[in-house]
Amino acid sequence: MNLKTGREAGFTMIELMIVVVIIGILMAIAWPAYQNYVIKGNRAEGRAGIATVTQQLERCFTRYNSYNDTNCSFATGMTETERYNITLVNDANTYTVTATPQFADTECGTLTLKETGAKTSGNNDVCW
Repeated sequence: MNLKTGREAGFTMIELMIVVVIIGILMAIAWPAYQNYVIKGNRAEGRAGIATVTQQLERCFTRYNSYNDTNCSFATGMTETERYNITLVNDANTYTVTATPQFADTECGTLTLKETGAKTSGNNDVCW
């Protein structure tokens, strides 16, 4: 049985610094990937907010032959976690639903959907 005693017990400063450097390198690699993952999840919330309003608009048009009938109400405003502000511009025959991010999304920015199905954003291939 070989137990370390006195000065032999514990870690040296060099060993601790090596561990700190390794953790730093792992964090430098993992942090950007994590941030991208979170932003993609937030975008899903914006798309869901747009989908909710769009469904309400299409139901209104089906019932009243108008996208802005007074009998219809639409779920605009902040999304549940307040990451997007959903706005609507509509008249009897057209609408534009916009989801404006309340966080820094340099790749996509504002998401927009029109009654024709046209989707716009910073990068449609990634954002929609």
